Amino acid sequence: MKKKILVTGGLGQVGSELVPALEKKYGKNSVIILDKKENLVYKGLYVKGDVVNKKLIEDTVKKYKITEIYHLASLLSVTGEQNPELAWSVNIEGLRNILECARIYNLKVFWPSSIAVFGMTTPQDETPQKTILEPTTIYGVTKVSGELLCQYYFKKYKVDVRSVRYPGIISWKTLPGGGTTDYAIDIFWHALSTGNYTCFLNKNTALPMMYIDDAIKATIDIMGVDAKKITIRTSYNISSFSCTPELLATAIRKQNIPLKMKHATDIRQSIADSWPNSIDDRQAKKDWKWKPVFDIKKTVKEMLSGVTKMQSNKN
Repeated sequence: MKKKILVTGGLGQVGSELVPALEKKYGKNSVIILDKKENLVYKGLYVKGDVVNKKLIEDTVKKYKITEIYHLASLLSVTGEQNPELAWSVNIEGLRNILECARIYNLKVFWPSSIAVFGMTTPQDETPQKTILEPTTIYGVTKVSGELLCQYYFKKYKVDVRSVRYPGIISWKTLPGGGTTDYAIDIFWHALSTGNYTCFLNKNTALPMMYIDDAIKATIDIMGVDAKKITIRTSYNISSFSCTPELLATAIRKQNIPLKMKHATDIRQSIADSWPNSIDDRQAKKDWKWKPVFDIKKTVKEMLSGVTKMQSNKN
């Protein structure tokens, strides 16, 4: 059967780069975006709507004969703290709608979790695959709940749902969107425009990070392996590199970019303090041969090149 793929949240940070990758792999007419944003850029098949609308999801699945869903629609950490009720609705009710459709129509599902599932009681260094999950944000709570919901649908209904815990994702094609690790995107725009940046995290706050291309690679890789190789049905740890604001600023300066950085912490500091410094992803490497491509140096070069291109297009 030919793949027909639905990507919810397809106009977001991950979706806007996952969709072209899926189109390249499976063909442009094989991918459909569902997003509540007004579509001003995407030229392919597009459905405007909200993932909390169960009937819309089901109608879309039937209309386009969907075989796989990449469910990316979500409220992120900072945005979720501003509206916890909406975060629960979008992140949990939306996921449940997707899983119900997957159960009824025998669909394969990808859903991303996050390092936000971890909390202050979790080991901070080389955080294990199986460990304490006591998040401090509603975003993290929805991700833990979502992981358990995915595992439940697999065990009870045999829904083939697969997941990875995204670290902070660094990309240049979309602007920051309400996440705690957004400084790692913002800093490049300021470095190349003004040479000054005020970071909302302390200079030595270490967090796991990943360049967008590796996040897309992990997403497509895990969906491509035989189901028998998937031993984790909550969500896999994946890792690329860890860095602090100071390390990232230093890596930017090494590319001959003059950058002055100061710090003014906000709510995001307390969120970051509850997240790991580094991640143990040996299980993903063992089960489906996960291997990142981008280290911090390569990521910085890609970001500077991409942001320069974006800024020149604006002028």
